[in-house]
Amino acid sequence: MRLSRLFNPRPDAPLPLWMIFPVIFVALYASHFALLRVPYYWDEAGYYIPAAWDFFRTGSLIPITTLSNAHPPLPSIYLALWWKLSGFYPEVTREAVLMVAALGLLAVWRLGKSVTGSAAVAFWTVLLTGLYPIWFAQSSLAHADIFAAACTLWGLVYALPARGRNPRMGFLWFTAAALCKETSIAIPLTLAAIRMSEYMRGDIREPEEERGELLREAAWLAACMLPLAGWYAYHYAKTGFLFGNPEFLRYNAEATFAPLRILAAFGHRILHLTAHMNLFVPVGMGFAALLLTPRTDAAGNERAAIDPFVLRCILILLLVEAALFSCIGGALLTRYLLPMYPLVLLLAVTTFYRRVPYWQALAVLSAAAFIAGIFINPPYGFAPEDNIAYARVVRMHLAGIAQLNKLAPASTVLTAWPMTDELTRPELGYVKQAWDVDQIEDFTEGQIAHAADEPEKYSSALVFSTKYDPPSPLLSLGAASRAMDEQYFGLHHDMTPEAIAQRLGGTLLWRREEQGMWIALIRFNRQIEAKDEGGEIFGSLALESR
Repeated sequence: MRLSRLFNPRPDAPLPLWMIFPVIFVALYASHFALLRVPYYWDEAGYYIPAAWDFFRTGSLIPITTLSNAHPPLPSIYLALWWKLSGFYPEVTREAVLMVAALGLLAVWRLGKSVTGSAAVAFWTVLLTGLYPIWFAQSSLAHADIFAAACTLWGLVYALPARGRNPRMGFLWFTAAALCKETSIAIPLTLAAIRMSEYMRGDIREPEEERGELLREAAWLAACMLPLAGWYAYHYAKTGFLFGNPEFLRYNAEATFAPLRILAAFGHRILHLTAHMNLFVPVGMGFAALLLTPRTDAAGNERAAIDPFVLRCILILLLVEAALFSCIGGALLTRYLLPMYPLVLLLAVTTFYRRVPYWQALAVLSAAAFIAGIFINPPYGFAPEDNIAYARVVRMHLAGIAQLNKLAPASTVLTAWPMTDELTRPELGYVKQAWDVDQIEDFTEGQIAHAADEPEKYSSALVFSTKYDPPSPLLSLGAASRAMDEQYFGLHHDMTPEAIAQRLGGTLLWRREEQGMWIALIRFNRQIEAKDEGGEIFGSLALESR
């Protein structure tokens, strides 16, 4: 019977998921084709690729060539499998991540269909999610967040709808999400708490079977903690650290529990969920649409809305995630909220569908805003990984390294992270042989002054903008806001290449600037006094780039 349905489906049967997935993947592959060979960027280069590379070479679940952050190992295992099958190349990595992103969008389709009953709403939610600049950029970046988001969304497919939930399948997907990124555990635990709340306030006259099902669902959802706890026990046994190296724990948890910082971070998170990267377009139109009367279908019935229970769960999840990542996470990275953006868009598209004539025009307008956001930077500071600015930064770094090879070969390079990793780890795709580097934290006045005190340590400098500074910060909230961002969120201002060259006594050989980001090469020709063991000057030597 199943085979007959497979090869002879009903004319009115919906497309099966196995037919939809290739369509989504091909669309993602085509739209990301120009990004497939881009070398690894920022946290990819700093942790996720080295961790997977170590597992690929040695089979160790604990990173060897980089400090362990105690992140669960499922992404490393997945990437290593693809490298084993297809080779260790950036394009293999990015294609593998695109498959995960496509799986996540397939979950968005299934979720949209199950909670609204409308294929049109599901289609537009999938399309807008795929085009949203943050999701679009993360779809090919090997961060754990896209893996966790895809698994989380599938967990929601089985745990969120008002009817037909499958707690066992939800357990499997949420467990996979937690083994991709530990913070994903907050979502099943929140849903478990909601189930327990429903059980506690339920009418005792309800059938015992229905009330018992709420307890069983809560138990399955809470059980997702067990595999994650097992991973942490293993990590502790191997390293002596439960939640990663102490510096990582201090930066991402211990140093974040200041009341003023939490309040400020929560404000940022609300903006991330409602306005960032042109998200204000569908969200704003959705709020405006709430003023309209619900529309009716041909039979005179109001168009379907999201079940109140499901709506309440979504709003609680959004609030919990915003609060969680206001309390933990040293950087306000928007990718931490990756599984929440499809839920926001589902709410907006459902509101369009339910209340607005020609509602698809609003969806088209939202898609246009998102496409613009992929290519055009916002008029305020943001992380380049929130759109394809990250690829522009990578290409600028490649151009800088090419100039370094040409104008200052074999020199010892003064630079900052992530360029330090790009120059010393050939597996990241930037260099064929490792360079000698002298590392500073950034290119602020304090760090450059420190470098000026030790000129003998370097003979060239490859300097670059470590933060995006908008040409005209129209949306700046003033000096008080900047001071708070500097104190709590790492905001700083790099010196200009000309000022760095002057302060260090070097020659600016090459400079490139593009859309608010820059990179420059400086060479040094200086005389360093040489002293004997007694401290007497007996000569000098020329120190310059070779």
